[in-house]
Amino acid sequence: MKILLAEDDTRLGELIAHMLKKKAGYTVEWTTSGEEAYDLASVSAYDVLVLDWMLPERDGREVCRQLREDGYAGAILMLTARDSLEDRIRGLDAGADDYLVKPFEIDELLARLRALGRRTFLPLENEICRIGELVVLHRNSHRMLAGEQEVQLTPREYQLLDLLLKNQGTVLTREVILDRIWGMESEVTLKTIDATVKLLRKKLALLDEEQQYIHSIRGVGYTFEG
Repeated sequence: MKILLAEDDTRLGELIAHMLKKKAGYTVEWTTSGEEAYDLASVSAYDVLVLDWMLPERDGREVCRQLREDGYAGAILMLTARDSLEDRIRGLDAGADDYLVKPFEIDELLARLRALGRRTFLPLENEICRIGELVVLHRNSHRMLAGEQEVQLTPREYQLLDLLLKNQGTVLTREVILDRIWGMESEVTLKTIDATVKLLRKKLALLDEEQQYIHSIRGVGYTFEG
């Protein structure tokens, strides 16, 4: 599973992330900021969000509530030292699917995550996605077609297109694109993003030369209009 962990206690966050990777083989992205947790969950797919209640900038309950208002359908587990019935109700009312009180054993957290992972939260993506009037994207094969014409996307081109499609009308900064596709720890530069966009535009133009789908926002990043 892919987990987003939002925990501002550095020692606890490091321990949880390490144990989830070591004992369960999960992919874990860890942040100490409620604001960053909201941004990450808004632009990337996770199997479960693990949100500490007391986070800087935005607390976990507020992040959970805002994501649900935005239509986020993924699983959310709330971590907190608050153990009163009233607090549990407040956390669940904010949209959390489960609630784990600190201190807890890692094995209990793993059991909760397994239970949430078995439930179906996210809708299945359509294998075929239409882009504008002419172009059709086949997600499984990473192919784009327009009538009899066909172009094949590289893995990075497909990831970029899929990210832009899922966030149509939203301006994605180069930093967000870099983080979501290559990872902030990679040695890829922002110029690589521009080059990938350029190649993707050329392939889209081969199928629909009259429509420009990817728009540059000078000094910021890119947005998709289709």
